[in-house]
Amino acid sequence: MRLHVDERHERVLALVRARGSLRVADLAEELGVSAVTLRRDVEALATQGRLRRVHGSVVWPGAAAGAAPDTAAAPAEVRDAEGVVAGMVVPTLDHPFGEIVEGARDALEARGGRLVLGLSGHAEGDAEQAGRLVAAGADGLLLTCDRAPGPDSGGWVPGTGVPAVLVERAAPPGSPGADLDHVRCDAAHGAATAVRHLASLGHHSVALVLREAADADHLRAGYAAAVEALELTPAPGSPYLAPARLPEAERIERTAEHLRALAEEHGVRAVLLHGDEFAVVLVPRLRALGVLVPEDLAIVVHGDQVASLADPPLTAIAPPERAVGEAAVALLLERIAEDRRGDRGPRRHVDLLPSLRVRASCGAVLRAAGRA
Repeated sequence: MRLHVDERHERVLALVRARGSLRVADLAEELGVSAVTLRRDVEALATQGRLRRVHGSVVWPGAAAGAAPDTAAAPAEVRDAEGVVAGMVVPTLDHPFGEIVEGARDALEARGGRLVLGLSGHAEGDAEQAGRLVAAGADGLLLTCDRAPGPDSGGWVPGTGVPAVLVERAAPPGSPGADLDHVRCDAAHGAATAVRHLASLGHHSVALVLREAADADHLRAGYAAAVEALELTPAPGSPYLAPARLPEAERIERTAEHLRALAEEHGVRAVLLHGDEFAVVLVPRLRALGVLVPEDLAIVVHGDQVASLADPPLTAIAPPERAVGEAAVALLLERIAEDRRGDRGPRRHVDLLPSLRVRASCGAVLRAAGRA
């Protein structure tokens, strides 16, 4: 039953009073309303002085100025980040890095700290940008690199003299940066989840289409592990790599022809596609070739930026990009606190699991309707 606006306001106040502070997104989910509706409620309550807004969170007026949501169990040093400056090096603010940066910024500002960016995709590289941020007063670094990690990955990081966390990247075992903290989305788990979902719908062979990106190897590994574990028949030509050197229209055309041949000549009726923006353009081209989604080809995409807007809406593996930024900030603040105390806890490699969002393109909706 829908709550009247006054009832909703009272529930918002009761929840925030009980917990001290809450993220707006978490509060909206708990109340079963949209984030837009809740932001409107929070705006009204803040104007009345009944709540305080703190960068993506709501805080009870009596709570400490730097209070952060859901941190009661965290060490006091982590909760108190007043004045902390974190430098973050990213190659670009395009997706998914923009979402990661937003998550990091909101998490840090909610604790009273500040995020400063350096873009390594321009004139300076990672080490140069990191050095500039430290020289400008950064207490710690969040480092995201858009290049493929090599045997020397991360060797320069200890030389910055401040705590650092790799974000959405990890240095390979045996490299100088292998013992650095990192936080990333587990793309291999996401690929395996997609294959397992398609197998649950009755598909005995699943294709994989990759694009040239930093997470491609992880998707390939997760796909291969799931195919083996589920004893599926490997799809001919998988993984298929859509060459980045080709113009977009030609990449779409070649990929569509490849999938048409798999469906018509080899009976492969399911595919995991790398990138939902790519898939949104690919589906109409498949339709033009006589391959209907999901009737002839079930599709799951890795990435959920625009998947829900496709025709048909695309079932997606959704990486938790904002949560990656938030978790990286929490870990960095802990390291900064340890650094100030002069102790050192064990390093951590944190992998956050993506979620499966089932929509029409995988055929599950049609299958459920057929059983009804």
